[in-house]
Amino acid sequence: MAPSRIPSRRLRPVLRAATATAAAALVLSACTGGSGAAGAGDTSGNQLLTIPREDLATFTRNFNPLSPQAAPMTKEAVYEPLVVHSMADAKDTPWLATKWEEAKDGKSLTFTLREGVKWSDGKPLVADDVVYTFELRKKVLGGLEYLDKVTAVDEHTVMFSFNKPFSPGFWEIAGQQIMPKHIWSKVKDPAKFTNPNPVGTGPYTKIEKFQAQSYELRKNPDYWQPAKQQIAGIRMLAFSGNDSANLAFTNGEVDWTQSFIPDIEKSFVAKDKEHNHYWFPPAGAMINWQLNTTKAPYNDPAVRKALSMAVDRDQITKVAMNGYAEPADCTGLARTYDKWRDKDLAASCTWTKYDTDAAAKALDAAGYKESGGKRKLKNGKDFTLDISVGSASSDWISAANIIKQNLAKVGITATVKTPDWAAVVSSYEQGTFDTGIVWSNNGATPYEYFRDVMSSGMLKPVGEKATQNYHRFADKKADKLIDAFAAATDESAQREQVDALQKLYNEDAPAVPLFTGPEFGAYTDKRFTGWPSEDNPYATLGNRNASTILVLTSLKPVKS
Repeated sequence: MAPSRIPSRRLRPVLRAATATAAAALVLSACTGGSGAAGAGDTSGNQLLTIPREDLATFTRNFNPLSPQAAPMTKEAVYEPLVVHSMADAKDTPWLATKWEEAKDGKSLTFTLREGVKWSDGKPLVADDVVYTFELRKKVLGGLEYLDKVTAVDEHTVMFSFNKPFSPGFWEIAGQQIMPKHIWSKVKDPAKFTNPNPVGTGPYTKIEKFQAQSYELRKNPDYWQPAKQQIAGIRMLAFSGNDSANLAFTNGEVDWTQSFIPDIEKSFVAKDKEHNHYWFPPAGAMINWQLNTTKAPYNDPAVRKALSMAVDRDQITKVAMNGYAEPADCTGLARTYDKWRDKDLAASCTWTKYDTDAAAKALDAAGYKESGGKRKLKNGKDFTLDISVGSASSDWISAANIIKQNLAKVGITATVKTPDWAAVVSSYEQGTFDTGIVWSNNGATPYEYFRDVMSSGMLKPVGEKATQNYHRFADKKADKLIDAFAAATDESAQREQVDALQKLYNEDAPAVPLFTGPEFGAYTDKRFTGWPSEDNPYATLGNRNASTILVLTSLKPVKS
């Protein structure tokens, strides 16, 4: 991996996890009450940037950046990374670090911290904070196996030493949110600590009016970029799904959304063409239909490929995804990685092409024959399967229902299960699910995707919590290629490994790639200006990724 890249989507938020349902009316009422900054039509200059979460019906006051249940904006507005990478323009912006240097042997990385940065309690950011952050992260979350030690060279210099050459190190290290040692070293159980009143270096750290369906973040009084704190604060609103969140957005109750909006030109833009805008650049992530390979018959690559051939990706992208996405091919690579794609291989794909007859023949050849209109397992029972999708995600539920209809044509009965995302995620993590739809990890190169979908390093046994590779597949040949990619220090050597990984992916079919995940983003500029766009792609329009901080520090309030 090129050492100058960091992630737009930090590790593990691959699922849009939701909790119990809540009435949309309760949420919408939060838009109208309160101070002068609260009203949806307010342009006093003190208005709050209002953002909905379609995947969280209720909020929990948890601002622990190490927690999978961390409240929205914990990693985007409260805590900050060393460097910000935007997937929109592939640029790195120095942030808490002003510069960095990689050793020629690829075994160490040194960052120079920005002087004058303070935590929101007024104490200075120092190198020991960075050292402690990575020690704590390794202890709580694991991973970072390549990291040997982190050393404070002086107050503003930190060296990361690797136990092997590891070119993706910059990408993973530079994007990690830094935490204050003087706060967290006193916490007895950092994994369970909810951190209700966080101390961060970000622009909006003060939590106000925290309720189950809404809360506010106000300015950090000690922010190191006060000139970029032009908005008064942020209001987060909780919704039980896309539909209720979209209603609030299209009615002008909120400013900025990352929700899936059907027919956005008609339902949103047409209502106010001067002010209503959207932009959906490719996100670098692949939306996969994952099959639990610890269960038969999904442990058979021939079956995985046959099921894939039964799926009409064109229908899914046009109908379920409203034309916002592009069908996947057998390389497994999202559109963002076009420069890495083996175009000859992509042109020769068979198992990612919709072909009901070929799918039926492949199932017959694998020993799963049809009888009386029903496909049979080898034990004689009907071939049935479940497709799990969280109840908040109307787009993915539609995709799952199309897959269900497609499978019926080859004699397979599918049941679409839609509990809340918390239950779905739990079944993925523990390995108890049948099949499901998942947003893959992403990065500046294909390294993270292939690692998380094919490597032994990410493999967990059923019953042990997995944070990626929910389908529980590994190939030792992939391990060698992934390790060789990480050890390579130039792109030509990395490309050789990626070409081989694509060929191996085509052989193994570890997951069934459906479509490239677009980074949804839409806004109205009635109350705030300075948004990223296709013409000014300084960040994506997503409000839950690494480049969100660039948007928060670029927006300006409209004053009437």
